[in-house]
Amino acid sequence: MNYLLAMSAGGEGGGGILGAMLPFVLMLLVIYFLLLRPQMKRQKEHKNMLGALQRGDQVVTSSGIFGTITKINENENKITVRVAKDVELDFLKSSVSQKVT
Repeated sequence: MNYLLAMSAGGEGGGGILGAMLPFVLMLLVIYFLLLRPQMKRQKEHKNMLGALQRGDQVVTSSGIFGTITKINENENKITVRVAKDVELDFLKSSVSQKVT
């Protein structure tokens, strides 16, 4: 009976604060490796792709418009994309979602 009273009173405590924080630390590591790290990697790849754009590259904008880059204005962070004969549209450089190969 004394054993049961000692257990209910916390006499057999284990690990202290380190044992209590271990699940939270593990959860943060899982979130980092499954969510944050891949997202940061995609952002870095997108930034590198935007930096490597040149005239003549075929691209798709975030709105789904296909076209060919005719002008790049680095100062205003704009590109001009030809979408049809004699039709050119200006876009922010960051609106390019991918380069078409």
